[in-house]
Amino acid sequence: MAAGDAAMAVALADSVLFSLDADAARGRVLLFLGISFVPFLFVAPLIGPLIDRTAGGRRFVIKVITIGRMLLSTLMAFHIEGLLLFPLAFGAMVMQKTYAISKSSLVPSVVRSEEELVEANSKLGLISGLVGFVAIIPAGLLQKTIGGKATLLYSASIFVVAFVAATRLPKEAIATRSANRAERIELHSDRVVLASTAMLLIRAGVGFTFFHLFFWFRAQDAGLIWFGLSLGFASLLTMTGNAIAPRVRRRVREETMMIGALSVIAATGLLATLVGGVVAGLLLAGMVNFAASIGRLAFESTVQHDAPDANRGRAFAQFETRFQLGWVAAAIVPVLIQMPGRIGFVVVGGVAFSEAALYMLSVRALRLGHRPPHPFMAMKRSLARRRGATRAATPGAAPRRSRQGGSARDRARDRSGSSRPPRTLAPPTPPRAGRSDV
Repeated sequence: MAAGDAAMAVALADSVLFSLDADAARGRVLLFLGISFVPFLFVAPLIGPLIDRTAGGRRFVIKVITIGRMLLSTLMAFHIEGLLLFPLAFGAMVMQKTYAISKSSLVPSVVRSEEELVEANSKLGLISGLVGFVAIIPAGLLQKTIGGKATLLYSASIFVVAFVAATRLPKEAIATRSANRAERIELHSDRVVLASTAMLLIRAGVGFTFFHLFFWFRAQDAGLIWFGLSLGFASLLTMTGNAIAPRVRRRVREETMMIGALSVIAATGLLATLVGGVVAGLLLAGMVNFAASIGRLAFESTVQHDAPDANRGRAFAQFETRFQLGWVAAAIVPVLIQMPGRIGFVVVGGVAFSEAALYMLSVRALRLGHRPPHPFMAMKRSLARRRGATRAATPGAAPRRSRQGGSARDRARDRSGSSRPPRTLAPPTPPRAGRSDV
């Protein structure tokens, strides 16, 4: 899937978006981003839970996506110069994001322990970056020697291979039961909410940076070359982040990893603002993606530690949906507002700096037993008070009872999303010497 995405991106960037004038390109991209909202706002919340309860549901979705991507790439190849290309490309992008959510659901069902989950996510990120980087080379050669039609047919052939691989995914259900009260409470704990908010802003920074550089590079000499270099550099640093993140996690706390990821983006954004130029843009693209890979592992580790009763597949799919929405929402800003390179750099750095400060103060407040000062936490408390007041004002409303009852075997089956006996999880790793308490 990563290789097919990379090949399609090369074909569309060279044949379509860079061949249009800036105003037309903005309109096309804005239409794509608008359409991307549709499955996340309507389809995912309604159909997602049903798919998770069906045996082989997520596998079926991924198989359908691979077939759809193959057909869309083939149709795009034969309509490379027609108006039909744009709705086909939009459909492919929507499928791409739907696949990301389905993958987040499936990974926890194919590992035996929490430690394997961390390792699997790290390796998948590393492999995706490496394969995507390698796939760009033949795609670029085909694009320059034959044209976009050959590049898109090359992408379609890769999705055929993805379909064959998808047939080997497990058929088991992701979550056989709906979320109980214990799971909902744990997923709305202060630490999980703080970590998800920080990760949401990091992913928003990735989307904003991508489209800001895309339109800014258009105005530079050799804009397509610079944009291609930024994609390659971002892929390289994403692989680096996925490779070192598990080692970092064994030495420091999740909060320290998240603060470090936000600080890297803040420092790079402010440095790029001072230096300016296309090289600064390349550096920012790479470091934002590097920080995103570190932050993602810190967030996943926080959910594992603070939500032991939560079904991993269902929880990660829900969070991934929110992160994708954040990516799309932030990407709309540079599409609608044309801004110089330095202004975009300072926006990325300033938002990351503010979130790093708020996150650090909020974590410190939680350790001292105080209320975290983060505005998202204040919103969460306000909503909780409103729900409580509404419940109390309802005549005859009975307090909600926890559905956490049952045997340990039943609770383990609910977390694993499978009807099979639960696998034995590895015992928690004792703290290592030298582990930072900051």
